[in-house]
Amino acid sequence: MSSPLPPLTRRDFLRRSGVGLGMLGLSDLLAESGGGSSPGAGPHFAPKAKRVIHFFLNGGPSHVDTFDPKPALLKHAGQALPQNFLTERKTGAAFPSPFKFQRYGRSGIEVSELFAKTAQHIDDIAVIRSMQAQVPNHEPSLMLMNCGDSLQSRPSLGSWLMYGLGSENQNLPGFIAMCPGGYPIKGTENWQSAFLPGAHQGTFVDSQHTAVDRLIGNIRSPHAGPEDQRRQLDLLRTLNQAHRRERSDPRLDARLESFELAFRMQAEATDAFDTAGEPQHIRDLYGSGVHGRQTLIARRLLERGVRYVQLWHGAGQPWDHHDNIEVNHRKLAAEIDQPIAALLSDLKQRGMLEDTLVIWGGEFGRTPTVEMVGNTSKLGRDHNHYGFSIWMAGGGIKGGTVHGSTDEFGFAAVENPVSAHDLHATILHLMGLDHERLTYRYSGRDFRLTDVEGNIVRSILA
Repeated sequence: MSSPLPPLTRRDFLRRSGVGLGMLGLSDLLAESGGGSSPGAGPHFAPKAKRVIHFFLNGGPSHVDTFDPKPALLKHAGQALPQNFLTERKTGAAFPSPFKFQRYGRSGIEVSELFAKTAQHIDDIAVIRSMQAQVPNHEPSLMLMNCGDSLQSRPSLGSWLMYGLGSENQNLPGFIAMCPGGYPIKGTENWQSAFLPGAHQGTFVDSQHTAVDRLIGNIRSPHAGPEDQRRQLDLLRTLNQAHRRERSDPRLDARLESFELAFRMQAEATDAFDTAGEPQHIRDLYGSGVHGRQTLIARRLLERGVRYVQLWHGAGQPWDHHDNIEVNHRKLAAEIDQPIAALLSDLKQRGMLEDTLVIWGGEFGRTPTVEMVGNTSKLGRDHNHYGFSIWMAGGGIKGGTVHGSTDEFGFAAVENPVSAHDLHATILHLMGLDHERLTYRYSGRDFRLTDVEGNIVRSILA
């Protein structure tokens, strides 16, 4: 007869029960999502959009040179403006845009020559001219626009979408961030999962490369074929599960899932990131540069069920033009105007635009006054968080509309201002999610992307 088991202390009972309950939850999660990539709760109501592609012009594009024309700047050129806003650096007189604006489409919305090709689609676009951030600094503004909080570590928009909706393809990440040349300012914090399960974090792709092996690090093993890898992963999972029985650490679960996802990605990622099979006229439509290629790849990823693709302009903060804005803005706009227009045309002819949300913008705008060094003009603009522009098109958006406005010079939002929380609430709404109900309990309270704020911008909804 075997010896009776020793009695459990209260601490042992709670510890073992907690791990057991955690494992039950994990098993449900894994079963439901086919690998643990999402809880798969689904939308709260019928969504207008199923997927998002977000062009992020990191560094801060100038709204008064792109989508918010200000003829009063020409009238007051070289004169001090009556507004007295605090700027990060010394600025001087009114600095009229060096770019011409023109009315486009049936809506007659004015757009700068910098985005003349994108402007051909203005009747599908809703421009928000009254966005606001909190401070004129890149780092906190990036966190605000991407994660909903400028100071504390919070999950990113893409991670919240993954948490709420899951992925439609278990062989690819549901959230991908593409940035040619390396990380933007704040790096992986821009697509972090923070306190959400690690499986919801964005996957970084350095899109300056063309070979799949360089686009995605370690996509293939140089030492083992698929059968050997499968045996290795099975052994690793067995060892990790034994290790996990004595612990409850979501980071371990995320690591296990990352191994499995990397294994499953080997075949499908190779196909998704290889644009050679696209017809020549489609590749010509997007253009031959890195931004054309990464935008075409993004469309291919969306077709394969990737939920959220964020396209960054490049490493660092390329749109941060404190000097010579005419040359520098013209150069960067030329790199992405054609790819953006191509994407909108391509999505429309494939019937995808109606349920794909396209977003364009940066972390803030720029001043309508010229930046100075001493008494010398730099012919550029300083950071401006008081008022700037973004636009959205596609799923659920009322095209050919303008929401809000800045003052006559473009310094600050004065009509229907829109915060990052408002923007995020609107995006979640279009994806079928109630921003007040999409919560995650952490550290003793419920958190959400919009914190305790956020109003849907209904004037731009179809």
